[in-house]
Amino acid sequence: MQNYHKYGNRPFILFLVTLICLVLPACNTVAGILTEKLNAELKKRIELEMFRQGLVCQGELICGTSLIPDYYIHREYKPVWVNDTGLSADAAMLVTSLESSTDDGLRAEDYHLTRIEQLINELRQIHDQGEIDTAEAVSMWIDLEVLFTDALLLYGSHLLGGRVNPETLHPDWILAGDSIDLMNILRTVVLSGPSITIFDRVRPPHGGYTGLTALLSEYHRIAVDGGWPVVAMGPSLRKDEQDPRISQLRRRLTISGDLMNSGESLQPDVFDETLESAVIRFQGRHGLNADGIAGEKTLSALNLSVEDRIRQIELNLERWRWLPHDLGERYILVNTADFRLKVVENNHTTLDMRVVVGKPARQTPVFSSRLSYMVVNPYWTVPTTIAVNDILPKIKKDPEYLTKNRFRVFDGWQQDAQELTPELVDWTTLGKRYFPLRFRQDPGAMNALGRIKFMFPNKFAVYLHDTPHRTLFNETIRGFSSGCIRTEKPLDLAAYLMSGNAGWTREKLAEAIEKGSQRNIHLPAPILIHLLYMTAWIAEDGIPQFRDDIYGRDRLLEKALRQRVTRSPFSPRSNPDDPSFELQGVFPQRQKVGGAAVE
Repeated sequence: MQNYHKYGNRPFILFLVTLICLVLPACNTVAGILTEKLNAELKKRIELEMFRQGLVCQGELICGTSLIPDYYIHREYKPVWVNDTGLSADAAMLVTSLESSTDDGLRAEDYHLTRIEQLINELRQIHDQGEIDTAEAVSMWIDLEVLFTDALLLYGSHLLGGRVNPETLHPDWILAGDSIDLMNILRTVVLSGPSITIFDRVRPPHGGYTGLTALLSEYHRIAVDGGWPVVAMGPSLRKDEQDPRISQLRRRLTISGDLMNSGESLQPDVFDETLESAVIRFQGRHGLNADGIAGEKTLSALNLSVEDRIRQIELNLERWRWLPHDLGERYILVNTADFRLKVVENNHTTLDMRVVVGKPARQTPVFSSRLSYMVVNPYWTVPTTIAVNDILPKIKKDPEYLTKNRFRVFDGWQQDAQELTPELVDWTTLGKRYFPLRFRQDPGAMNALGRIKFMFPNKFAVYLHDTPHRTLFNETIRGFSSGCIRTEKPLDLAAYLMSGNAGWTREKLAEAIEKGSQRNIHLPAPILIHLLYMTAWIAEDGIPQFRDDIYGRDRLLEKALRQRVTRSPFSPRSNPDDPSFELQGVFPQRQKVGGAAVE
């Protein structure tokens, strides 16, 4: 498959020829002298601790400043990428991989590639002048050695944990990445074979990641071919209508693969049944109301350029790199941006349902946990923020609101707090600055949590639950909650989770609900749950999916990714507020920050 990216347009074949031909004379005496000088120069730099002070090599910031010295000390100061014959085969392979980094949605210029190419050409000129072992040449060889090693470490770290630390962008984004000692892998691979295989070991293994990289390549091809046409805005387009814009719509959907085997229509400006099916397909994979009518929202989605979609794919590849490599053989996945929950077993979806997620002002967080029990007929203890912002205004409008909706009032959060009579509370004295009371809603049909809630430990007080507001599942955009996830089919989910316990069939669960009393039910086997935020992905049927950025997180991530790496992601002195990843040789789990109480 061809690569359609910045470096793909360069005369790369000539560059590789230059790289391979940059060899030293075969004279063992000269080569041996140069080897000694290279080793000595590398040792001198390390002993001077230039790396540990934030080294800038050939105008490029060296990010592996805390790792490179230890690595070369372990190697007794023997270079990896340069040897008696010039550049090693591994060096050529590394350049190939760095050129291909855009296939992962990364930027090749972050990995010193431009300066490496320039330095190789300069060394070639020095070689042609017969000045291969001068102090200047030796220094340049070591510069090249250091740039290669740092490029490998930096690219490997970005593949493993992402280029941006998500917690610096979103305090409610808590995902523990994999912990791998990249330096140990480098030592092992360099000794046993081509060091370039390190990238295959740290690249996300998920099919979702691989699928997005393939889509990225396809969209790069479309961009090179000129992209897709804009469909002029105007009145809605629908079946059986005739309009000059319909030919634009037809071409647009053909290029994106939504209108297939269309051939040359006898009436290209007529909205026929085949075109209607293509519009429905497009709407379905963009989270729009699939009515087959090209209205304002559909036209707006159609007119996002291929470059916009390429960037959206790149952002979500970065999100995949934040995830653990092992999501589990069996897990629950909630994609907030898609408003859906899926249960996955052995890479296949066994249960799928719509969900309601947090509104933009009260966003559902991103984290992984383990669901271990559920509660039928739960009480709802109302978080203070919801009590003050949502319920208190309703009480002031309707003094009987609490009684009508089966809420009880307590004079504090202590276990022995006294229950109060709502009619005797002076609600006018309470507000955001002073609200010592606690609300609790009794189980029942009106309970905000419905009849079942599913519990998994997290600092946000977020969980899955039923809801009495069933009509909201008919909405296309379902961001209505205060952060928790309302499930469309709670009994189906409960029955699935209890399938390993013969005593808790679907009928038994329904009987327990009908009794009306709260009861905790522990799962026969806990299950991993991942709450994610993906605005582009490949569905299980292979169809590309895009969704609106309901929380504005794409914009923040794009801004962070546009920044050049300006400090070491490996350095223990990295700024904790910098979006660069702090790795320090071993990739630690990210620290949990932030917190909220939500419904």
